[in-house]
Amino acid sequence: MAANQLAVERRGGDLISKVPQVTLAFWVIKILATTLGETGGDAVTMTLQLGYAVGTLIFLGFFAVTLAAQVASKKYRPFVYWAVVVATTTVGTTMSDYFDRTLGLGYVKSSVILFCCVLAVLFAWRLAMGRIEFEDIVTKRDEVFYWLTILVSNTLGTALGDFTADDAGLGFGRGALVFAGLIALVAAAHYFTKISNSVLFWAAYILTRPLGATLGDTLTKPHEEGGFELSRIAASLVIAALMIVGIILTYRSSEEHVPPSELERDGLLKPR
Repeated sequence: MAANQLAVERRGGDLISKVPQVTLAFWVIKILATTLGETGGDAVTMTLQLGYAVGTLIFLGFFAVTLAAQVASKKYRPFVYWAVVVATTTVGTTMSDYFDRTLGLGYVKSSVILFCCVLAVLFAWRLAMGRIEFEDIVTKRDEVFYWLTILVSNTLGTALGDFTADDAGLGFGRGALVFAGLIALVAAAHYFTKISNSVLFWAAYILTRPLGATLGDTLTKPHEEGGFELSRIAASLVIAALMIVGIILTYRSSEEHVPPSELERDGLLKPR
């Protein structure tokens, strides 16, 4: 069992957190997931020419299936968890594109609306539970708010990435550098300020989405638009493979650092 599976919060009993610990590896896998969401979403809507509405329905179905598996699980399961994250990024890509282009709201209006939605979800979470979590997700209500925040923030991140690259005229490469710099500032705030870890976590979580969106577009957009013009499907498969390797390595590493006494406590190792 991974160390983050052993994280417990005492609320009338021992409850096991169903999300991973936030480490550097977490953020690397998260950026890969958001990049995959961009390339995978575009592969379905553009390469396969299914359109934004149909693509959104497909990925909403994928999201529903993976989320059901995550909610039904009694502990943190790496591949299930990250499958839901990928699902939210692909849904976020197609939903954002639907708002921006099909409904004609544009990047600015969509970003403002979605930012307000993120704040509303976080406010409701705080009001309902008394605090906002990001690691100790042990109750169903926390889990609902957690995934709803992720879904809306990933949709917002897509709109922000497109706004920076297109409307702001920075292009995909420079847009990626902007969001990487903002994430670095959030990381610095974690070490040198007393800002709430929950606030910093969700700020970084939102920013990784436009970073992934601009990185994904850099890989797949035509040369004349500043991209490398790689195949969306091939890029998605390579990124997915890198994610799988990262998840496996992280999971094995965390297993190696779990004390035998804790494994015995959780019934995973027979006492000597």
